[in-house]
Amino acid sequence: MTTTGEAHTEAPPPGAGPWWWGRVRSAVLDVSLAVVSALECGGEGVRFARDAGIPEAAGVVFGVLAGSVLVLRRRWPIAVVLVSIAVMPAQMGFLMGIVGLYTLAASELPRRIIASLAGMSFVGMLIVTFVWVRQGVASGDLTFGDWVVPLASLTTALGVTAPPLLLGLYVGARRRLMESLRERADSLERELQLLAERAEERAEWARGEERTRIAREMHDVVAHRVSLMVVHAAALQAVARKDPEKAVRNAALVGDMGRQALTELREMLGVLRSGSAEKVQRAVVPLAAVGAAAAAAAGREMGGGGDEGGAEGPCLSELDELIGQSAAAGMAVDLSVEGEWRSYAPEVEQTAYRVVQEALTNVHKHAAGAKTHVRLAHRVSEIAMQVENEPPPEVSSAGSARLPSGGNGLVGMKERVVGLGGVFVSGPTDAGGFRVSAVIPAA
Repeated sequence: MTTTGEAHTEAPPPGAGPWWWGRVRSAVLDVSLAVVSALECGGEGVRFARDAGIPEAAGVVFGVLAGSVLVLRRRWPIAVVLVSIAVMPAQMGFLMGIVGLYTLAASELPRRIIASLAGMSFVGMLIVTFVWVRQGVASGDLTFGDWVVPLASLTTALGVTAPPLLLGLYVGARRRLMESLRERADSLERELQLLAERAEERAEWARGEERTRIAREMHDVVAHRVSLMVVHAAALQAVARKDPEKAVRNAALVGDMGRQALTELREMLGVLRSGSAEKVQRAVVPLAAVGAAAAAAAGREMGGGGDEGGAEGPCLSELDELIGQSAAAGMAVDLSVEGEWRSYAPEVEQTAYRVVQEALTNVHKHAAGAKTHVRLAHRVSEIAMQVENEPPPEVSSAGSARLPSGGNGLVGMKERVVGLGGVFVSGPTDAGGFRVSAVIPAA
């Protein structure tokens, strides 16, 4: 909450005072002014009664009743000003007229009404003063010349009318300005709260997107190597007694892949621990760091996990080794390339590599022993890739591997390709196999 908002909240609500007053102190002020005005008009009512030839008590009662009208100034300011104008010929109600004009000018009434009543009060005061001064000069009570009469009348009328009118206009304008500023402050506070909520929603969405990206990277990093480990383990079990040398090679491959997978996982978890221990950055920052570490770890070679080149992620030039790894696991796979080989943006090459990698992993999982064809086409403004496997044989040495599937491989590939503005299609073939195709813009 802003300071303006707090002050506005702590202010007494309308109706907290008696009757039409918003505050108790406002009621006390108006009653006090009404008492003073009643005493003034009551005292002047004695002289009015003598001049009018009526009992003094009647004049006093009339003055007290007229002066007491000032208590209604906040409720009916027009009535107060009209009463002050009405009693002005009796030379009473000066305080009521001044306070009434001030209240009228500070109110929310239309300017034409304020101007009309102020003009009536000015003319009435001008006439009453002119008559009073004229009578004083004629009776000898005042020794001024005749030229002083209009000047004194005009000066008195302006002095009684203009100051309360101008002060009321100033106070009313300032009150409206403060109310407008308060409303703007409250509106700005609401907008800031809304922006904060939207920012939090965007941050939460970004964290969710980053978690999805990290999960996809970790899936690509670990799933392929672990799948090959399971395939090699199954093959090792099958040939352990028949071909000890091949079993030794398969065991060495399983060990190397397991160590690399553990190293990559340890690096990712280390980034998460360091990000939570610092407690300086938000959750999205360590998530992004983990995503970068996952992408970097995924690009390392089987025997060169410490190379600096792996920090930028995999590229298309590493497809031969990727296919070699699958071939070493017992898959019959061939690679054909169309068009002139050229380099692309890192994210394009990484996505193309991931599509081929995940497609080969799915063949290991769901079609062990099936012959697989990998096709790569370099076109003018795009790069296309296709991984298609034939139906798996009914009896396979790797069939006992029973690799689990999380169901996220195809989804992750499609998200990567579509995120770069490409097209991804996957589905079974008429021959009973499965095909994964993707086209990615070169730029």
